[in-house]
Amino acid sequence: MYTEPEIIVGLDLGTSKIAVVVAERDSRFQDAQIIGIGSAPSLGIRKGLIVNLEQAVQAVRMAVQDAEKMVGFEIDEATVAFSGIDATSITSRGMVSLGRVPRQVGIQDIERVIEAAQSELSVPSNRVTLHTIPVKYSLDGNSGIDDPLGMTGIRLEIELQSVIVPTSVIQNIINCVESAGLNVNGLVIKSLASALGSLTDEETRTGAVSLCVGGGTTGVALFSDGRPVRLTVIPIGGDHITNDLAYVLKIPISKAENIKHQISLILDENDDTVEVEARGRTKLLEVSEAVDVVSCRLEELFVDHVLKTFSDQNVHMFPAGIVLSGGVAKTGGIETFTTEVMNLPVRIADPLDSFQMPPGRNDCEYTTSSGIIRYIMNKERNPYRYIEAPIEVLRSGGMSAYMAAKRGGQQRNTKSASGGEGFRHFLEMVKKSIKELF
Repeated sequence: MYTEPEIIVGLDLGTSKIAVVVAERDSRFQDAQIIGIGSAPSLGIRKGLIVNLEQAVQAVRMAVQDAEKMVGFEIDEATVAFSGIDATSITSRGMVSLGRVPRQVGIQDIERVIEAAQSELSVPSNRVTLHTIPVKYSLDGNSGIDDPLGMTGIRLEIELQSVIVPTSVIQNIINCVESAGLNVNGLVIKSLASALGSLTDEETRTGAVSLCVGGGTTGVALFSDGRPVRLTVIPIGGDHITNDLAYVLKIPISKAENIKHQISLILDENDDTVEVEARGRTKLLEVSEAVDVVSCRLEELFVDHVLKTFSDQNVHMFPAGIVLSGGVAKTGGIETFTTEVMNLPVRIADPLDSFQMPPGRNDCEYTTSSGIIRYIMNKERNPYRYIEAPIEVLRSGGMSAYMAAKRGGQQRNTKSASGGEGFRHFLEMVKKSIKELF
């Protein structure tokens, strides 16, 4: 019996562009096939944050309309990727006993140990936990277990990664997208989506760093043993390079943007000067000076900011090296430059699903778009790989606010929104929203 293919939509809210990726999946197959990508210049968004709601809504509408023209039908919902420059990634640990006699680990045990780790966190009232990501499990002291379900032991432990985001950022994003006519059925931080769209399975297992350098932000994701061990967003991107060029070379922003796209970080002996027309006059600029400006900003980004995200993680824990994506990854010579600065192997990533994507929208600028679809599929295959707060909780401003609203405005529970009763209710909501559990 024929059934209509399931439609999956991702929306990438970027500082330079808005992208809408549409995929479909036949009920007979597990994988989704990308069938179209819409794109529009980003408006009203600066450094990944919405600064003009009306302009941002219009930009989303334009991108959706572009995607609808490509696929031939209307789009009414999407999972949204956003930068979240104020996001914090916190590691916590939990342990539960399985009893005095060894027995198999069940789903309820996994829920209990996640709850135990999450209850160690104290989430401020103006922030909400967006992602809860099990990094690794231990059973009777044996660490590095990827999935303990069905294994036998007496003590189950977990290391958990929680991504905590300001509530106002979440609510502004939901308000923007829904004002543009789309229902938001999920949110994902862009650093995670970019990594899923660009890192191969071998790289995530070996240990790799995903760097998505976009227009206003840089998403950083550290992967080891197949799981993200740290996710963060740095508020520096290609726009900062453009501003530096305009300031140092004393040229308009538009001309600085053109030069940024033309130069290579590896100087050729024939690269002496470049002509720039500004205010009706032709100006000769030294290419080497422009390269110095770009190199200084990139070195600051990589050394002063990216390396700090490693914290307790040794750079040698990531032998697969750095995978660069985002618009800035198109800069000539950036691969060699980054290798020298970071002392790690570097490759420029096209989306893993680039062969499914239309020409011109299948390069390193679209890894996040591809990654949103992969994120949705990963969540469905393994609901406890990436636990995302239900959208009604995020829309309400967190679990405490949501539960208070459900109680009709009664006095809030004094327990943390991330632990105790709140997190148990959160898990129940997650289970109800998942079609298949293991």
